[in-house]
Amino acid sequence: MCGIFGYFNRDGSDLSPDIAKQMGDALRHRGPDDSGIFRGSGVLLGNQRLSIIDVGGGHQPFVSDDGNIIVVQNGEIFNFIELAQEAARAGNACRTKSDTEVLLRLYELEGIDFIHRLNGMFAIAIFDKRIGKMYLIRDRIGVKPLYLHDDGKCLTFASEIKSILKALPTRPGIDYEAVHHFLTFNYVPPPKTIVKGVIHLMPGHFIEVSAEGAISRRWWDLSQVQPVHGRPEAEWIDEFNHILDDAVRIRMRSDVPFGAFLSGGVDSSTVVGLMARHQTSPVKTFCIGFDDPKFDESPFAQAAADRFHTEHVVECVEPDMLDLWQKATYYCDQPHGDVSFLPTYKVSELAVRDVKVVLTGDGGDELFAGYDKYRDFFARSDLGGMNDETFFRAYFDSISLFDHSAKLGLYSPDFRESLSSLDSFEIARPWLLQVPHQDRINQALFLDMQLLLSGNNLVKPDRMGMAVSLEARTPFLDYRMMEYAFRMPGDLKLKDGITKYLYKKAVTPLIGTELAYRKKQMFTVPVGEWFKTRLKGYCADHLENLLSATDIFDRASAMQLLDDHVDGTRNNTREIRALIALDHWLTCYNGQSSSAVAG
Repeated sequence: MCGIFGYFNRDGSDLSPDIAKQMGDALRHRGPDDSGIFRGSGVLLGNQRLSIIDVGGGHQPFVSDDGNIIVVQNGEIFNFIELAQEAARAGNACRTKSDTEVLLRLYELEGIDFIHRLNGMFAIAIFDKRIGKMYLIRDRIGVKPLYLHDDGKCLTFASEIKSILKALPTRPGIDYEAVHHFLTFNYVPPPKTIVKGVIHLMPGHFIEVSAEGAISRRWWDLSQVQPVHGRPEAEWIDEFNHILDDAVRIRMRSDVPFGAFLSGGVDSSTVVGLMARHQTSPVKTFCIGFDDPKFDESPFAQAAADRFHTEHVVECVEPDMLDLWQKATYYCDQPHGDVSFLPTYKVSELAVRDVKVVLTGDGGDELFAGYDKYRDFFARSDLGGMNDETFFRAYFDSISLFDHSAKLGLYSPDFRESLSSLDSFEIARPWLLQVPHQDRINQALFLDMQLLLSGNNLVKPDRMGMAVSLEARTPFLDYRMMEYAFRMPGDLKLKDGITKYLYKKAVTPLIGTELAYRKKQMFTVPVGEWFKTRLKGYCADHLENLLSATDIFDRASAMQLLDDHVDGTRNNTREIRALIALDHWLTCYNGQSSSAVAG
């Protein structure tokens, strides 16, 4: 686990050593244990390392014996032991136990096609002097981030946007189209970012960079998975348990202490139950609790901890964590209206006192229809009569924060005119069109896998964990589990109003009926009521800040959102949160120092 950074300058010129140092320093929280830089003619690859595998021998960059191939990585290759054995049998043995060296040895043997053999979470940079090309590679579903800025002369890359900004001669402006989409999705949907000219490399893609330009290629495509019908439930259950058990097993490979987040939900309880099978000592588990029982999951976490005899650490915290929002935004580099980032930061802070790695349950809801929103949407009686386009629009509308007309009503006249023809549905529609062979439940899940995961739900454990130098691993997002999930018909995921239908049947013998079938509880804090009462002034102050900092919004319309919320006319909790998130981001971006924000 690390942060990577660098550039490819097509005219062969170099940025100053001081800029390279600033790029690395901006990522030090991701990798405080070690650092390394390769500098060539017009090329730089850098790494800030959080040492997890082969602590003493895993220094990056890794360089081939002839000096022609240079590799840096952010992430982990979980099948590195098996791949190292295969490389050795092919006559190109590793000299260390590092998973990053395995990347070098496989590239020497197979070229860029080696990436298909990786089971992991990763963002990789490879420079091959022999052909004058750099490859930038992102894992299949975007567990690890990789951002790019290419002005035609110099391509700059990094694990976080803040590192790229250190290398640019001037600070880019705001991408207002990204703001427009943010207000629909509650996050900026990739590949866009809110920083003009900076893109997020899409999951399952790599970019080949040369003096002639940059070519993006899709190397893994979940839409190619074909559904399987008529298979007995028992066979699906056996395969589910086999894949997830092995996914957990290989994610327990670590040379440093590791544990798991445990909320007592079905996902985290299942992961912890499987971890307990694979080690003799108690699993270290971590949970935060709240005083308010409506939002406190700690009793369920304790029940799971007792069942699996874990070494459980729970800390009761104040539900009001909004003082962390600015800090969380600094680490994210973009606005997120999802306040569950804040408790994720708190539980990461708790865990890192004892471990450097945690396993999490992220991805289970998107793969197997775990959210109540799926149950509620697919309970609609009018879906059966819809054609595909109507269905696509209906699902998109159901997940939208501000719809198109609401956004236009929120904008100032100039922005209303410039953005009126930009329909955020066109971000979602191309993804839905890729899976006509899937049923409608799986079409909805596919969209969320492509946008919600990489745009928001995987940003959360990565940035909040990395903020305190903690690595998060996600067994449900093993590529074998993702491909399995999209072979499974949707009616085995959502059936008779039961979310995760087959999944819950599969894990009930492991975690018990109470944990498997308890009501879904979101990992969040109760800000909506506070916005009406003691935090009304907090909201008004942030909206005033936002309106003063930008001319995007109409003042009366923005303040009306708060007034309607306070007097009970309409629940605008999520809409207000989105605008506050945007204000926090503007504060960070408009000159707020990292020491003040993150200190």
